[in-house]
Amino acid sequence: MQRHLLRILLAVVYLFGFNSLEAKVTMPGIFTDNMVLQRDQSVNVWGWADMGETVEVSFNGQKKKTKAGKDGKWIVQLKPMSFGGPYTMSIKGKGNNIQLTNILIGEVWLCSGQSNMEWVVSNSNSADEEINNANYPQIRSFNVVKDISTVSKDDLKGNWEVCSPATVGNFSAVAYFFARNLYEDLQVSIGIINSSWGGTDIETWISPEAFSVLPQQFKSRYKSEIKDLDAFMVTNAVAREAYTKALSQEPGLQEGWFKKDHNTSTWETMNVPQIWENVLGNVDGYVWFSYKFNVDPEFAGKAAKLSLGTIDDNDITWINGQKIGETIGYAVNRVYNVPEGVLQSGTNIVTVRVHDTGNGGGLYGKPEELYLSVSGNNIPLAGNWNYKPGVTNTQFNYVDAGPNMQPSLLYNAMINPIKDLAIKGAIWYQGENNIGAAKNYQTFFPTMINDWRNKWGYDFPFYWVQLANYMAKDTIPVDSDWARLREAQTMTLSVPKTGQAVIVDIGEADDIHPRNKQDVGRRLALIALNKDYGKDVVYSGPTFKSMEVSGNKAIITFDNIAGGLQVDCKYGCVGSFAVAGQDKIFHFARAYKEGDKIIVISDKVNNPVTVRYGWSNNPDINLYNSVGLPACPFRTDKD
Repeated sequence: MQRHLLRILLAVVYLFGFNSLEAKVTMPGIFTDNMVLQRDQSVNVWGWADMGETVEVSFNGQKKKTKAGKDGKWIVQLKPMSFGGPYTMSIKGKGNNIQLTNILIGEVWLCSGQSNMEWVVSNSNSADEEINNANYPQIRSFNVVKDISTVSKDDLKGNWEVCSPATVGNFSAVAYFFARNLYEDLQVSIGIINSSWGGTDIETWISPEAFSVLPQQFKSRYKSEIKDLDAFMVTNAVAREAYTKALSQEPGLQEGWFKKDHNTSTWETMNVPQIWENVLGNVDGYVWFSYKFNVDPEFAGKAAKLSLGTIDDNDITWINGQKIGETIGYAVNRVYNVPEGVLQSGTNIVTVRVHDTGNGGGLYGKPEELYLSVSGNNIPLAGNWNYKPGVTNTQFNYVDAGPNMQPSLLYNAMINPIKDLAIKGAIWYQGENNIGAAKNYQTFFPTMINDWRNKWGYDFPFYWVQLANYMAKDTIPVDSDWARLREAQTMTLSVPKTGQAVIVDIGEADDIHPRNKQDVGRRLALIALNKDYGKDVVYSGPTFKSMEVSGNKAIITFDNIAGGLQVDCKYGCVGSFAVAGQDKIFHFARAYKEGDKIIVISDKVNNPVTVRYGWSNNPDINLYNSVGLPACPFRTDKD
């Protein structure tokens, strides 16, 4: 009797207890109500279930069955489908049935990058009007929830939303205006997947497999590998508390490192200007700098002007122990008035305490921007400065816990989980965070594009936004990290099936996030409409073709002029051209249109050798083609 009861009990446990432990069929986060599936391509549908469990997917007249593998993953492939919907998808397992509703079939674009891609409609130009008019139920957006991971994940979080005045304010503005332009021309459903994170380096968007095979020079900034992210975060939180406390007790101010008689002979030296990561690695916090310079007797005691260029992020500056100025903000040119009585005959010393809150740090402007001007005489200050860390994160083994602390963190968490999803292509807006490393970007950018294509298994179109004009305008031609990064982006056009939207005419000097995202989206859409949808539209502004020299004139010819070159100046003057001779000293030049060529001339250059156009942080761009697309910056000289 007892054995009989035991058998019954075991049977009950088996039927109810074990069954209750069976895993349900589940779907990845990218599959939700309101989603858009890619038309005219095979479409993967996948998820997880018990090993060996049969899963049936029904959608738009197709029915596919498969079994979950040893790892529990299952996948089916739907045959290519034409534009249409809304449809319902049914996913049936042994113990549950999932219904996804209001699914459309159309064009799916992955939209990624940093803050200018993340920038939402509600913060863009004419936001109220744009939101009120956003009745586009055929446009759907999926905002990927921010996440980082040291290993490649197979799932992410987010939700597909139907475009309406109630939802569009939180859409990526660039992605939305891109999608809206496509929809208005194609009249098919558009899905945008916004996987972006502000302030991120391109390295974090490259897969571990692709990054690991790059030469060591591209990996040197990463001192150690983080394998257990959870354990690291616990340890790092303790280090952060100690670091934060030390910042409030920074010794430089207390010990008077700014005083003229303070001994700096034991400090290390660094060539200034430059981003200090080149010397110190990924260091944040307080670092002190000092530089000695001589003042002739006739200038002693006179008022002067101190220029230090841009500093990342904040500074306090002294001369001979007297505070001269203080600025908060990494993109601000430091120009301080030195009052009478500060400068002394003979040796003087300028001391700068720099506080870097994250990413790049230091005095990073141009060498010619570092000087002291007194009575019309400039004393150059670029060169070897002494420096000493006050309080830095590395002293406490604290790392700014974010997506840039290791390569691949965002690829792992925000790209890899959707690599099986069919997409039409990708748009990209990033690069600001890699300013100062344009040479590396020439490798990173094509590496990332090819990496993503390899992960998807086909060469999808990849289009990007060239960096906008930004910061103060130059009064003389100088080299520019922003121009070099734009050049690196342009060079990547050598990768097949790529395109670039030039926006160097619609940026804002004082805001790294230009609010005119409408034109950004429109210019990206023009590329796609021409290259992917067969539309007879002009998608590029003028691009450099050739240069010839005739006497003291440089004659520039362009491709992509459409119906001809246009100059936005009532006097016909073309801005932002500079020319140099054999001495390689550039001078701003007069430039004018002659037919469909641009003539460049300078009274200071008798025999032109090289020409630059738009080669600055914030050039004055007024050269367009006949459809109003701006000329792409270029230079004819090479490093």
